[in-house]
Amino acid sequence: MFSIPDSQEITILHGDYSVLLIVLSVFIACCASYTALFMNQRIQENGFFPKGFWLLLSSFAMGLGIWSMHFIGMSAFMLPLPMKNDTFLTIFSMLPAIIASYAAFNFANKSHHTPLSYSIVGVIMGIGIASMHYLGMAAMKTDALYYYKPGLFILSIIIAVFVSMVAMYVFAALQKYMGNQLIRIITAILLGFAISSMHYTGMASVVFYLEGPLKTVGHLHNFSKDLSIIVLVAVGILFIIVGLTGVLERFVDYRLNYYDALTLFPNQRQFEKDTNNLKTSGNLAILQIQDLEKWINQYGYIFGDKIIKAIGEVIENHKLHSYKVYRIEGNRFAIYTFNNQHFEKLKDLMGSISSKLKQPIQIEDYSIVVDIVCAISSSKDKESVLELLANNLAVLHYPPNNFEQNVIEFDPNIHTYNVDRQLVEDIEKAMLNNELFLVYQPKVQSHSKKVSGLEALVRWKHPINGMISPAVFIPIVEAAGDKIFDLTDWIVEHVCQQISLWLKEGIEFEQVSINIPGSYITSSRLYDTINSNLQKYNVDSRYIELEITETSVVYDIKHAITAINRFREIGLSVALDDFGTGLSSLSYLKKMPISTIKIDKSFVDGISNSEKDSAVLKSIITLSNSLNLKIVIEGVETEEQYNFIYSMEEAPLIQGYYFSRPLTSEEFINWTNER
Repeated sequence: MFSIPDSQEITILHGDYSVLLIVLSVFIACCASYTALFMNQRIQENGFFPKGFWLLLSSFAMGLGIWSMHFIGMSAFMLPLPMKNDTFLTIFSMLPAIIASYAAFNFANKSHHTPLSYSIVGVIMGIGIASMHYLGMAAMKTDALYYYKPGLFILSIIIAVFVSMVAMYVFAALQKYMGNQLIRIITAILLGFAISSMHYTGMASVVFYLEGPLKTVGHLHNFSKDLSIIVLVAVGILFIIVGLTGVLERFVDYRLNYYDALTLFPNQRQFEKDTNNLKTSGNLAILQIQDLEKWINQYGYIFGDKIIKAIGEVIENHKLHSYKVYRIEGNRFAIYTFNNQHFEKLKDLMGSISSKLKQPIQIEDYSIVVDIVCAISSSKDKESVLELLANNLAVLHYPPNNFEQNVIEFDPNIHTYNVDRQLVEDIEKAMLNNELFLVYQPKVQSHSKKVSGLEALVRWKHPINGMISPAVFIPIVEAAGDKIFDLTDWIVEHVCQQISLWLKEGIEFEQVSINIPGSYITSSRLYDTINSNLQKYNVDSRYIELEITETSVVYDIKHAITAINRFREIGLSVALDDFGTGLSSLSYLKKMPISTIKIDKSFVDGISNSEKDSAVLKSIITLSNSLNLKIVIEGVETEEQYNFIYSMEEAPLIQGYYFSRPLTSEEFINWTNER
């Protein structure tokens, strides 16, 4: 193996290389490395496919890349003798490379590394690469014999181990930056050249010879061209699978997040996304299933699901192409059209659906009649869709309604005042009867993906009307004077109570932010409320951040600055929310002693396809960073938006559905444990 037979009739064979195939082999190694890094990055993200799936796929991609590079490199070598490969050994030689790649990626995704661990995984991967290479050499079939130069043989293994150690160190150190396209490309090129250097050092260590003279001097032969074609096809198929898997996962994630699994209609999140800040003339109908809980209590949840599905099918069979249908809550559907001239058609449509549902529907072995009611409203002028939603909910929440009519048109003279007054009265009971609850939306560091804070948001599950959107009840409570102060006090106390529990349980978080409405920031009552709750629950002030909007302080800037200074003196952070949406943000920014800037989602929505929006966002971030302010960007929902923000050196915090929706305390703990 390491020496040539002692014979005078030895003919040393000198081979040659195809430069084109050498370049191709290195290119294959780099492409496979990039593919493996791309797939491994998916391990860091929450998706439809489990993390183990991406670990196996990235290991297979890397192993196949190393193997493919080897056999393309072997095909680049030419001898004056025919050469073939043993099929079994050729395929088997792929196994050590895949196992070594699995060990490497599994190691790189661990949170703690030591010099010893780098050495161990470097040796494992180096031996795996070397084993693949020399098994591949053993698979070679030719009339020529060969031996290895000991020095170069050992050097090739040392290179494999050393390069693997360096590659693992670089990869693990740069793991958090692998979402950056340029860094991923550079790392893939380094890995590709590292793999190639070991291979060609190993090839330099082998000497081919014949016992006796070369009988015929023919043209130079490559290794099996068929094998090269098979390798290229295999790599191509792998790239296609990776691409399709990525697209499939994004599609599945989108469907899971934005579509109702039962009816296949877009869900409430999609409704909010489609209509958020949208002002247009149009029509909106809300169809509500009455007494759904009665059927569920009597026959079970599966029976209730079948009722919802049956009603969804009735709507689908009746709806017009220009209308869009959503399932926005457990017992409600929304039907929306942008054209206000279709109002009468929408009324007729809802009447037709109502008539159809007056007839019994067959659910399992039961023929039942489901009561439904429909609220409908229209806007001839450009009006927020959320206002139309509020109008429809006002109809459904209107106390005197006995819903003798199935389709009820919103009448501002009848519905608005009464439902507003009723909600204001009910909010007092809600605070006492635990109908209100808090959810928390994480703020995540864009580079390290570490949770850097949470925003507390209030939700209301009304005992009669079900979940009431904050977009509906918050403005009503704000208009009722001190009621919004009472609600804020309730939120402050429950946040302090939750922080105290998390600290006792060892849950990791940095701080929780609370939205402070209107002029309450300047009220001594708020200062006293916060101080008393911090003491009551033994919570350090550094765990609390107050979020204020520019419009809440702009009319009393002098007193607002004084109040903010008082909160800062006792250790609270203060954030300016919805930055950039007011008219005077820049002029007040340097005056207010705030610690954090929250950039409104309207600046993020267009960055994927608008250079102007991108430039504006960058300018705001640069300005805020120069003032030593912590930066939070709201409303980040897509990977394109995340990648754009990730590329910024300022590393702002991200808040949005890309990482997480608002979570209950239990959901937040589970989400944290999964990460």
